[in-house]
Amino acid sequence: MTVKNDMTADFLRSAYGGESMAHMRYLAWADHAEKQGMANIARLYRAISYAEQVHANNHFKELGAQQGGATVTSGAVFGLGSVVENLQGAIDGEVHEIEQMYPVYLNAAQFQKESGAERSFRYALEAEKIHAKMFQDAQNAARQGKDMELGDEVYICPVCGFTGDRETPDYCPVCGVKKDLFKLFPK
Repeated sequence: MTVKNDMTADFLRSAYGGESMAHMRYLAWADHAEKQGMANIARLYRAISYAEQVHANNHFKELGAQQGGATVTSGAVFGLGSVVENLQGAIDGEVHEIEQMYPVYLNAAQFQKESGAERSFRYALEAEKIHAKMFQDAQNAARQGKDMELGDEVYICPVCGFTGDRETPDYCPVCGVKKDLFKLFPK
């Protein structure tokens, strides 16, 4: 389905750009964390990177048949710092999406009756809340010079990006997909 309103389309393109950059940034930061001996933090980055890819794909699909060039403005942290600094960059990005970006994008999509974009933004918003908390837990451990505690598997819903690391629910609590479809990131 193609969005009908330019504002919602612009928001989808910007969200796509931001999620795409987060996907790649988290992969780079995962490699760095692994080299620092923090395998669980690296695994968390890789899992959440996949969730960000899910969000980017959802936003891209909602644009439908729209073609052409677009300048995309999206905030991003660049560079490679310490594990603690990189985690702060991840936290800051997630909090920006939770408190500023997605609430505005979601409201615009609702106002413009763009149900597909509304769903895509809502899915991302709900997952980002979890990501911010998990990154904060990782940073708390890294500040003490330790790797974080994670379950045996980090799981990601391939439809909405819902993320967890403890007992896998039978159905995704955000979108309802069966747990059999979740992508797993084992130890």
